[in-house]
Amino acid sequence: MIEGDEDRADALFHALADRTRRDILRRVLAGEHSISTLAGFYDMSFAAVQKHVAVLERAGLLTKRRQGREAFASGDVQVVRSAASLLSEFEEVWRGRISRIDDLINQLKE
Repeated sequence: MIEGDEDRADALFHALADRTRRDILRRVLAGEHSISTLAGFYDMSFAAVQKHVAVLERAGLLTKRRQGREAFASGDVQVVRSAASLLSEFEEVWRGRISRIDDLINQLKE
């Protein structure tokens, strides 16, 4: 993996490591929400929700647009898919190792 890709993966998984950010992402993947509407779902300050949204935005998981004084957030399914693709790569490596272990066990049985 190229270093820029590694940095992007770090940002993605850092953003997804927090329960509140995962919940925000679920909501904005289902449909666009204003930041103030999102803030109403959580027992934290508006500023704290804005910080969570900023982490998700830096990771590319959501985009923001302004309409007057209000900011709206939408999820980016393609970026979520890229995270899923990276996890699939890890799964392939893991399955390959398990397969080699199975082969070794079978050789020992013979």
